[in-house]
Amino acid sequence: MKLNELLKHVKPLDILGDTEVEITGVNIDSRRIEKGHLFVAMKGTQVDGHQFISKAIEQGAVAVLCEDMPESLATGVTFVQVESTEDAAGKVATLFYGDPSRKLKLVGVTGTNGKTTVATLLYNMFRAMGYKCGLLSTVCNYIEDEAIAADHTTPDPIELNQLLHRMVEAGCEYAFMECSSHAIAQRRISGLSFVGGIFTNLTRDHLDYHKTFENYRNAKKSFFDGLPKTAFAITNADDKNGMIMVQNTKATVKTYSTRVAADFKGKLLECHFEGMYLEIDGREVGVQFIGKFNVSNLLAVYGAAVMLGKRPEDVLVVLSTLHSVRGRLEPIHCAAGYTAIVDYAHTPDALANVLNAIHEVLDGKGKVITVCGAGGNRDKGKRPLMAQEAVRQSDKVIITSDNPRFENPQDIINDMLEGLNSRQREKVLSIVDRREAIRTACMLAHKGDVVLIAGKGHEDYQEIQGVKHHFDDREVVEQLAVNQ
Repeated sequence: MKLNELLKHVKPLDILGDTEVEITGVNIDSRRIEKGHLFVAMKGTQVDGHQFISKAIEQGAVAVLCEDMPESLATGVTFVQVESTEDAAGKVATLFYGDPSRKLKLVGVTGTNGKTTVATLLYNMFRAMGYKCGLLSTVCNYIEDEAIAADHTTPDPIELNQLLHRMVEAGCEYAFMECSSHAIAQRRISGLSFVGGIFTNLTRDHLDYHKTFENYRNAKKSFFDGLPKTAFAITNADDKNGMIMVQNTKATVKTYSTRVAADFKGKLLECHFEGMYLEIDGREVGVQFIGKFNVSNLLAVYGAAVMLGKRPEDVLVVLSTLHSVRGRLEPIHCAAGYTAIVDYAHTPDALANVLNAIHEVLDGKGKVITVCGAGGNRDKGKRPLMAQEAVRQSDKVIITSDNPRFENPQDIINDMLEGLNSRQREKVLSIVDRREAIRTACMLAHKGDVVLIAGKGHEDYQEIQGVKHHFDDREVVEQLAVNQ
């Protein structure tokens, strides 16, 4: 494809060179550039791609898309200057890969918690209905049965369009995608065409990046602002930001709720560790999930499926067969008689939701022992709040390492302990080694108790000083259960 065709939706500030040059590939990583490629120099949060323009040209780049023209211009290379390469990258990638999102029914899911569950359940539901589908999520990306490792909640715009293109080639009709606040703010989804968007909820998270809650909220809101009038926007009426999200959207707005009048209404009738009985739009259904927050997630899934043209009764039948997503309120029944639950909860609100769900089932008939930590090099403000939430709803809390990254694990633990008074600290242990912390929690548990292991969920690694070491909470629990 010729460069001038790729620039059809981009407004260049300046062009130096031949725009008739043939482009054989597009990339933002200079290490992946090959002969004939267009290199997009992105100003990332960690590294500025403009530093690698020379490297990209050495690798064979014949054109460069940039915000700042380099002082030295290589001969035979076309330079295109734009106001924002973040915005332009998605538009260029969309054209290069044949505008794949317009050939799919693409639904985006955004919010603080529940994105993975909602997107994955929609993927599983539509596959169960006989459709070919794709999934872009935190846990893993899928093109039908093919699993593709996910390094970010939302891939960069080049990789994203490449994956969507592969979905089209595989015959997929639907694609379901998590849209993180980072991806929206960094315009990774720029140029994509969505048939629908779903808002789950909004609580404190990622303030290390967004700086203020308002910036974080507005990043999420901008996703709905950009939906076309042909799309649908489904929002959580129980969340105080639910209607704010859709106040400026052109899309058809629908609401879901467990508390107030809504287009899709749900009610929890009965709850056990094996599942729940719900009433959804006047019909009763048994599901293999627990927790009131999962009632909301299931309502979002139900509503999206109905908006995609499926009969409500058919949707409920499939909903009753679906299982929880890996690492989301995932129970492990141990031989000693206690239940361990592995969950990805890594925000105060998510932790509160999981603990609420556990207490709904226990109904005062067992103790709760919680193992939790907080990630390094991330929002420090939520650390004491996490500890407070864990202590408030647990009989015993063990604070330990999560992914310390480049921070000292003990410093992170100390930040969490700062949120507790002397009385609260009496029921807290701090154990830096995560394996030892989980082992201690399981040793303290008796028949009928619950051990919640929060923070990492589906992750099978611990990141320490930039190195990922294999570590899977579920594996650790299962090994302990055998040896107890």
